[in-house]
Amino acid sequence: MLRDITRDDPQVVAISQVVTHLAPDILFLQGVDYDADLLGAKALRDHFGKGGLDYRHVFALPPNTGVPTGLDMNGDGRLHTPADAQGYGKFRGAGGMVVLSRWPFGEATDFSALLWRDLPGGQLPEVDGVPFPSEAAQAVQRLSTNGHWVVPVLHPDGPVTLMLFAAGPPVFDGPEDQNGLRNADEIRLWSHLLNGKLGPTPEPPFVLMGGANLDPQEGEGRHEAIQALLNDPRLQDPLVQAGPTVDWREPTPGDLRVDYVLPSADLKVIDAGVFWPKPDNPSHELLSVKDIIASRHHMVWVDIAF
Repeated sequence: MLRDITRDDPQVVAISQVVTHLAPDILFLQGVDYDADLLGAKALRDHFGKGGLDYRHVFALPPNTGVPTGLDMNGDGRLHTPADAQGYGKFRGAGGMVVLSRWPFGEATDFSALLWRDLPGGQLPEVDGVPFPSEAAQAVQRLSTNGHWVVPVLHPDGPVTLMLFAAGPPVFDGPEDQNGLRNADEIRLWSHLLNGKLGPTPEPPFVLMGGANLDPQEGEGRHEAIQALLNDPRLQDPLVQAGPTVDWREPTPGDLRVDYVLPSADLKVIDAGVFWPKPDNPSHELLSVKDIIASRHHMVWVDIAF
């Protein structure tokens, strides 16, 4: 990834086109490989800098993707596959998360090591009453496919807390619905946090944002999990009528709403949108370079005022 960024890979150029066009003050990205010195994230930051964006502050923590367990975590009878890691990944740090900001970060709280079985009311998979894929696997299985972070941004007018995650997809499993159950509980973690069941409750103002991999109505998965989050009175959903955020193949899974930015109810929302210009819009050309798209996921943005 670092090599491709420094060589101006077409996808990197396309991503930069979108980011510099919208120019957010705080940018949360998923699918960015993690390295200990954040060389990849900083190179991407510097690429955005060519377009005039000044992200002086970069934050990332090691994701669960690719972290080996030594156990069969998906019940296929094999060991040491990408699916046997804490989160699906061919290597440690694959497809991690990163936050870029104009303003510095405060002390972060990381819930990524929380065991799935330790989530209040967690719904772990079973087959005929037996833990799936095994009791040993559930004893070490973390809830977060990628990560769950609470990260304060120290804005000059006062801090705003980011609640960030990237949940795993609720598919690619069997009748035990392991991935569907895990996806739902990754989303429910935030309700437990806001209810004070996982430690101190974040003080408003805050913004919950990330990839839930779940549409409120369409596609596979346990829709009630994301519906409950969207209906939480402590949050507001300024994009309830905005439609899909990801361009997946038709007919299934199809275009779905799976990416969210949910400010706390006290924040004043000025505007919001999903950057997905139609082919007849001059901005449409920003989405790709040499027929390589920036991402199947389109940027979700919200302008807020203190």
